[in-house]
Amino acid sequence: MKNYLAEFIGTFALVFCGTGAVIVNSLTNQSLGLLGISVTFGIVITTIIYCFGSISGAHINPAVTIALVIGNKIPKNSILGYITAQVLGAFAASFLLLLIFPETKTLGQTTPQNGALSSIIIEFILTFFLMLTILKSTSTKESSKIAGIIIGSSVISFILFSGPISGGSFNPARSLAPAVISGEISTLWIYISAPILGAVSAMSIWKFIYNKN
Repeated sequence: MKNYLAEFIGTFALVFCGTGAVIVNSLTNQSLGLLGISVTFGIVITTIIYCFGSISGAHINPAVTIALVIGNKIPKNSILGYITAQVLGAFAASFLLLLIFPETKTLGQTTPQNGALSSIIIEFILTFFLMLTILKSTSTKESSKIAGIIIGSSVISFILFSGPISGGSFNPARSLAPAVISGEISTLWIYISAPILGAVSAMSIWKFIYNKN
């Protein structure tokens, strides 16, 4: 039960701080900018990993959880609990943000800015690389000590690159809650399917390259 609570709190923090930064930026004449939003996401992810990595693994992302289950990294019977906790954490954060910022219309949701195909490709590829980064940085005791910094820094760079095109999600829970609550779900399928396919593909490549059974 502790791991599910950790996933709930971690995903809540990610969505509250990350999409909160998007909302604040939109309401304050772009005061944070893409760099500020990217750094916010990266730092909060780093913090979550060091807070909860030893408890739940700090997935805070259904795509990561699904890939880890497929790769036999975590028990299959834990997938429902993990994803439920992540989704509930995301929705709790988005509802609270709506309460704090009732004037916002999108709640920091991710939407394609350059067509659906561009967003699908970018979300797939960058989630692929994010998953490889997670797997490699947590593969040994030595590297796991700085995993939070490595993963958080990767997220910053990925959002800086993809933000103007896809919004830089790489996480179904992060995109699901703002889209559903704001009622803008027409392109949500991109941010659910592409990250999951990217993470699962990365797990397959990881197992092939490193001969992980």
